[in-house]
Amino acid sequence: MADSFIKDPSALLEYTWDWGLWLADVDDSISTATVTVPDGLTAVGSAVVGDGIVTQRVSGGDVDGAYTLVCQITTAGGLIDERSIHLTISQR
Repeated sequence: MADSFIKDPSALLEYTWDWGLWLADVDDSISTATVTVPDGLTAVGSAVVGDGIVTQRVSGGDVDGAYTLVCQITTAGGLIDERSIHLTISQR
């Protein structure tokens, strides 16, 4: 499951990964979450975890650049999964 968004290079925005339905299916919760932000973008602060949702603030990017943010979680039960968000940078 991948989501795609357009971001202005000077915008500071939050991106979220919703693990809620999947966690309910496996009857588990998020223990840790890591968001990998590629060179050219800046993670502002740490990833925030709450109610099965991981949120990361991101700034930067070069116009016409394409970037992939990756969120990896480990559950309390030891499961590991990851999902991606794709960003295209454009003047808005």
